Amino acid sequence: MKHKVVAFNVASSIAIKNCRSVLGYKLLFSDSDELFLEYGERQYVYVFQYGMLGFFNIEDAIITKIIEQVKTCCKGFSDDRIFDEVGIEISEGRTEVRFDAILLPYFNQEMIRLVMLNASQSVALEKYANISETLLEETNKHTIYLESHGKLNISGQKLKKFIGKALNLKNSIAENLYIFDSPEITWEDEELNNLNLELKKGFDLKDRYHLIHDRLEIIKENLELFKDIMDHKESSRLEWIIIILILVEVVDMFILKFI
Repeated sequence: MKHKVVAFNVASSIAIKNCRSVLGYKLLFSDSDELFLEYGERQYVYVFQYGMLGFFNIEDAIITKIIEQVKTCCKGFSDDRIFDEVGIEISEGRTEVRFDAILLPYFNQEMIRLVMLNASQSVALEKYANISETLLEETNKHTIYLESHGKLNISGQKLKKFIGKALNLKNSIAENLYIFDSPEITWEDEELNNLNLELKKGFDLKDRYHLIHDRLEIIKENLELFKDIMDHKESSRLEWIIIILILVEVVDMFILKFI
């Protein structure tokens, strides 16, 4: 039997409490960050605080309808959304994570939930990878200009905003991704834990996370250098202002003396 999981990034964040009121489906699990619901028989909706929605075995038209319902609970809702689709096959006695499908030995709600969780984490990583790549490209433009002209072409205010954007991205990744943590449902079930580990490998979550982390470290090093150059420039400007003021005072003293 074949099914599919679809994960969407629909917003920068979703208010879980509000979403629980808006979506009146059967509640299976809820905390401050997640909402796992049963839409119908063997049909599930997974809502994540960091702007992700996961769907299992639900038609496209209904998915569109649910996204519109969730829209009222979203901050930074986007129509231009990143998504991923994963095939699931129920194959008796087999658990295997392949590049084209995930095989499960039997229908199990918690196994499905793990697939939806990891698929959503994968889409979130793609979102963060795109943002980090854009930040790195912008950083490279400034380093190229610095190499060519020996100075920066960015103001102090813009640099501060740039630093804030990079820090917010880093904080968001640390807060919302569970790449190195196992969900609670896997703590006491070896089969679920093994599936979770295989899913992380199949979605290549750790390597993709490290790539984003490395990009952010490069951006951080460059921004620290930019800040040092900016501080030195500001310090030199202040020194010249002081020197000019002293000269003005000395000249004024001479003028007064001769008068």
